[in-house]
Amino acid sequence: MDNKITIIEGPTPEFEDIMDGWALGLNESPLLYDTIFTQVRTLNGPALVERCHKAWKKNSSIYLHFKNQMGIEEKAPITAARSVETDEGQVLLLWVRQLPSYDDLADIANEMSDDDFEDDDLDE
Repeated sequence: MDNKITIIEGPTPEFEDIMDGWALGLNESPLLYDTIFTQVRTLNGPALVERCHKAWKKNSSIYLHFKNQMGIEEKAPITAARSVETDEGQVLLLWVRQLPSYDDLADIANEMSDDDFEDDDLDE
């Protein structure tokens, strides 16, 4: 069985940050990951979702393979998948894990400025 879903044609998928409570639970891990969402058009959405379910039942990972904006191949582990029928055809909804970018980590570091800590906090 193939452990990947590959985007063969079309643009790089657009990923969105998620704020759904159930989807944030997918992020439970000892590592710092972002769970992000994308949608891609497909001709066989239910079969692709079934492929994900089979991999997960075997405690295996399945990956979304795609080319980034620079044309370099990337992969991201899929944590949830759903197929929906729209007026334009089938759409595969995917929630994937991604390591945070350098910019994301820098933003977190900036939020944790020295102003957050006062001298009184250091007293024993």
